[in-house]
Amino acid sequence: MTEHSRSIFLTVNGEAVRETVETRTSLVDFLRERLGLTGTHVGCEQGVCGACTVRLDGVTVRGCLTLAVQCAGRQVETIEGVSDGGEIADLQEAFIRRNALQCGFCTPGMLLSAQELLVSCQREVPSRAAIRAHLSGNYCRCTGYQAIVDAVEAVAVMRLGPRASRPPLEREERAGRPRSQDAP
Repeated sequence: MTEHSRSIFLTVNGEAVRETVETRTSLVDFLRERLGLTGTHVGCEQGVCGACTVRLDGVTVRGCLTLAVQCAGRQVETIEGVSDGGEIADLQEAFIRRNALQCGFCTPGMLLSAQELLVSCQREVPSRAAIRAHLSGNYCRCTGYQAIVDAVEAVAVMRLGPRASRPPLEREERAGRPRSQDAP
């Protein structure tokens, strides 16, 4: 070990990992190159596109802006971990049903961000504007976002059930009034 490398111990998708890494290695590069977890993508490398989104101690972060050495002693969850555990199976199915994925490059980050939003909305279906705002840090070049918002909203409704509280716009729409923000 040199002054430019460190030995780190962390938990990745529930498994203990001990590795020696260069101090400048980003978390996304560590996950992809050292651990073979390629579901986390490298996009802009500036934290803007969201392709490198992972969870660090339960909170989504940008893997390109986080150094692997910063994760020592912490828990990292990738799309592989949350997918294999079934945590986002309903979201994945909704993305497929609603055609909310095309090339798939942004999908892992979108799913992790959507899950974070849905977990935070325990009593109320988030408004479409809130869904858009929460996903605004994830860039998609293929779908135009409408299908993604539809999928996230559908899962929120399903998870909370028929008695879920809904934002005023959604209440108006159910009463037969059109949703003005989605009008062409």
